[in-house]
Amino acid sequence: MAALAQVTFRSVIHRISTKNVTKGVTRPVSTSPVHNSNKHQYKTPPNRFKKATAVASAATTAGRRIDSVAASLASKGFLRSQNPYEPPENVASQVKEIFNQHQVPADGKVELSSLEKKYAILKACSCNFNHSVPNSQIHEMKTFDNIVQFYETPVAITTPLEALREAQLPENLHIQHDYVRFHPETDTMFGGKTAFPKSSTLVTGLKYRNKYPGHVAKQSWP
Repeated sequence: MAALAQVTFRSVIHRISTKNVTKGVTRPVSTSPVHNSNKHQYKTPPNRFKKATAVASAATTAGRRIDSVAASLASKGFLRSQNPYEPPENVASQVKEIFNQHQVPADGKVELSSLEKKYAILKACSCNFNHSVPNSQIHEMKTFDNIVQFYETPVAITTPLEALREAQLPENLHIQHDYVRFHPETDTMFGGKTAFPKSSTLVTGLKYRNKYPGHVAKQSWP
């Protein structure tokens, strides 16, 4: 009985001693406290970093989209419905007289703090110049200089293509402003024959249907 207990005790001691040995390598057991110099440093979790990067990228893309839309609207400004305006020579003196009538100093550094005075001045300027400030620019009319600058700016409603009619072009450049459509009854240079005998000239728009007559070519074979 004593021998059996001794064998069991030895086997337990052997198992405990071999726990730190793996494939001939003894695992060191450190009794000194572990010193971590970076334990107080904050580390951003990977998922939070990815989310922040995605938000920043989305904001950049949105900003570029807004800039492109603004550029598109600016390039299409001539298509807006507005009346033409040609400023007179003495804009500053006329605006100054309107300011004096409403007892407001015509100083470019003094802002129009009173909304009643601002409304009265803009209304008087609109009647005097026959040209009113649009709603989108009223907030920009803060001082005397802003109003003078607005009424010194001409407004042209002609499109760039229409402006080329009055421009002096080079001799080797010609712009064809109207459509040229073939019709056998009017184009008789070659006996009413076209280089595309089986191609029809169809005018489908309601605006140009009466201005440009269409032509249906004869088909010899369907």
